[in-house]
Amino acid sequence: MHGYFATCVRGLEPVLARELTALGANTVEPGRGGVSFRGDSALLYRSGLWLRTAVRVLRPILEADVFSSDELYDAVRTVKWEQYLTPEHTLAVDCNVRDSAITHSQYAARRVKDAICDQFRERLGIRPSVDPEQPMVGFNLHIHKNHAILSLDSSWSSLHKRGYRPIQTIAPLNEALAAGLLLQAGWNPETPLVDPMCGSATFCIEGAWMALNRAPGLTRKWFGFQGWPEFDRELWNAIRDDARAAVKKELPSPIVGTDVHPGAIELAKMNARNAGVANLLHLERKDLGQARPPAGVQPGVVICNPPYGERIGEEKEWIPLYTKLGQVIGEHWPGWRLFVFTSNDMLARKVKLPVKQRVPFFNGKIECQLWEYGAK
Repeated sequence: MHGYFATCVRGLEPVLARELTALGANTVEPGRGGVSFRGDSALLYRSGLWLRTAVRVLRPILEADVFSSDELYDAVRTVKWEQYLTPEHTLAVDCNVRDSAITHSQYAARRVKDAICDQFRERLGIRPSVDPEQPMVGFNLHIHKNHAILSLDSSWSSLHKRGYRPIQTIAPLNEALAAGLLLQAGWNPETPLVDPMCGSATFCIEGAWMALNRAPGLTRKWFGFQGWPEFDRELWNAIRDDARAAVKKELPSPIVGTDVHPGAIELAKMNARNAGVANLLHLERKDLGQARPPAGVQPGVVICNPPYGERIGEEKEWIPLYTKLGQVIGEHWPGWRLFVFTSNDMLARKVKLPVKQRVPFFNGKIECQLWEYGAK
């Protein structure tokens, strides 16, 4: 049993905590930008495979207050590194620094690497080599207000990279955030889901994977924990096989994405094909004003991430879009719940439907809110 910290977008901590509790994690405690928990190797492997809202799962191994790179080096030297890797392993250190005397993240990462390698060279006469792309053992160094936490990184590349979205659109909603917003909205996968401004279809694809009980890490080729000396391949294969067997074949209710831009729909269809759900989703070009509920189904959730004009003066051009959204939903979608994710309060109020609640989240560095509206 080890202690771990799963990182996430700010605002998603309570959602991630619920995911971890459902997986069977112990001592689940939401913090800032992530959730701490305890568990065994099986839980760690399931976390990498199943968590929809996490960015990384880290295993902290050293905490120290450091006010210089020399102090950081000395602190790292106190760990017996032979318990975590051998000279045959490759390693890399990923680092982020904030509000600290140490200001250069790359230099801090290099000092950690030097401390580990110097210890090996002194004890054994040989040292591990560095592989920045896909190290066998990856480390994460986080320094905030001169407090350093060095962790084993069980994920290495971010868990939000599901592999179905190779082209980054101009303002992408990352996959983990999209999944988190669906979970925050309380969407029931037995009911329909519609995104009338679907863009690259991230909401639709993440929703489909939820409804199909498909683990988001199922086609991922590499998790950081696979290079650890104690990696249990048999256990991992069994957990992955169980996840494969649990995938459903059909959606219980329609998932629909529409967009007025033909390029967006082409991209949406390509992403859906990459995600293995193109034959299950209904994606088509359609103006927002023509959006209507799927026929013969109970009301569900309408969710969208409309443009919100990041530059001054730009926001005015989007007022008609938000106004139209409110009119169309109010007039043609009785009983449906509407959720709008935006950073712009003025635009969100142009929907002109009663506001039930709004929950703050960050999209990158932009402070946004998920607005829920009720019927007039």
